[in-house]
Amino acid sequence: MTGGGLLVAGTTSDAGKSVVTAGICRWLVRQGVKVAPFKAQNMSLNSFVTREGAEIGRAQAMQAQACRVEPTALMNPVLLKPGGEQSSQVVLLGKPVGELSARGYHGGRQQRLLGTVLDCLAELRGTYDAVICEGAGSPAEINLRRTDIVNMGVARGARLPVLVVGDIDRGGVFASFFGTVALLSREDQELVAGFLVNKFRGDVSLLEPGLDLLHGLTGRRSYGVLPYRHGLGIDEEDGLRVSLRGTVRESDVAPPVGEDVLRVAVCAVPLMSNFTDVDALAAEPGVVVRFVDRPEELADADLVVVPGTRGTVRALEWLRGRGLAEALVRRAAEGRPVLGICGGFQVLGEHIEDEVESRRGRVDGLGVLPVRVRFAREKTLTRPVGEALGQRVEGYEIHHGVATVEGGDPFLDGCRVGQTWGTHWHGSLESDGFRRAFLREVAAAAGRRFAPAPDTSFAALREEQLDRLGDLIEQHADTDALWRLIESGAPPGLPFIPPGAPA
Repeated sequence: MTGGGLLVAGTTSDAGKSVVTAGICRWLVRQGVKVAPFKAQNMSLNSFVTREGAEIGRAQAMQAQACRVEPTALMNPVLLKPGGEQSSQVVLLGKPVGELSARGYHGGRQQRLLGTVLDCLAELRGTYDAVICEGAGSPAEINLRRTDIVNMGVARGARLPVLVVGDIDRGGVFASFFGTVALLSREDQELVAGFLVNKFRGDVSLLEPGLDLLHGLTGRRSYGVLPYRHGLGIDEEDGLRVSLRGTVRESDVAPPVGEDVLRVAVCAVPLMSNFTDVDALAAEPGVVVRFVDRPEELADADLVVVPGTRGTVRALEWLRGRGLAEALVRRAAEGRPVLGICGGFQVLGEHIEDEVESRRGRVDGLGVLPVRVRFAREKTLTRPVGEALGQRVEGYEIHHGVATVEGGDPFLDGCRVGQTWGTHWHGSLESDGFRRAFLREVAAAAGRRFAPAPDTSFAALREEQLDRLGDLIEQHADTDALWRLIESGAPPGLPFIPPGAPA
């Protein structure tokens, strides 16, 4: 028996698809429904490693958590990791299969993946009661419709009803809803069941005449109006928000436990990946996190983080060109805390041999850690567990660079020299005991009277965040109508809205 399904599309990128998908997932699982998330194709530099060693988008990993299930490669069969303006690494079923230009991918490779995508979705629907799918961008990108495998392509292939989400806070939501439907072919329009308004501020009764008119014009109903709420984001795909600082603690930031705050500066390197690593720092009361791109912004920082990147050599050049490299070397010499994670760890080493990512050969690093890095063609994808500062630590690794450590003190398969720390492990700061111990070390080195909160649980904050998303759907969407849509598909006889597009 095939489980029910729904595709959450959007009028634009960042309309709220990821948030709505996660919210529907959490609402369903609280009703006792066995549910899974799905996104056929994701473009993101924020990724995650599943227990079987597959790389998927972090948004889908978070949606799996909303469903209270383990994430798998089936939930995000195609991941595109940009390496510049014109090309991306293609990750298929959790493993990298090569680099392709945008023209090369949309010119034929993408369409050939539709069968794989539909097979993954069918396997999930055979296992779960419902699968909630997330689209990408807008389903009305008519220049890309022929090769689409993530919006109407997957909806048509799997006969999924489509719910279109629009961000009313941006303005123009009624025109966006109408135009989205009117630019789809007759066959695609048959699956578009209706609309969900996101981020509404004010009295809903003032919106109702417009929704009634939209219903009259399109024959499609509204499935709810979600109010604007601070702090409802989940792990970002492409943005630069610190998601937990911008979510669960956006409205009410707890005061520091000690006498001082701790200031963290994150170098905003090009092609920054997994910047969600600093979310756990931002969740700590009294820790102030900001992204920086100038050396003077490091002056008052108690900790500087050099995050991961899909372009290690490019990041090195950027750091040098901005004057940040010199500032980092000076900080390290002065014994002021620096943490390098993944690509950030690599740039702190002595040199890099890269014939894979940049193909630049040997490049000198910043030389503050006794580490040499050689890029391998095979990507390391693991979920390590270890110990540091007397605390158990869990993390995940996603990198081509193989580090040879030739000195310093051991630190999470990397090393530490003085107050300069480097590791390939993403997610280590989500381990509460380790994060507290690390922050105590940083505070002592920085001369700050800062104390980490004894009871901050990053996992509990995430659960609280996901429950708030579920509450939003339960309280402000027509959940009975949503369930009928998931269970039975799009209503029959939905009218065609001209002009449409070719089939």
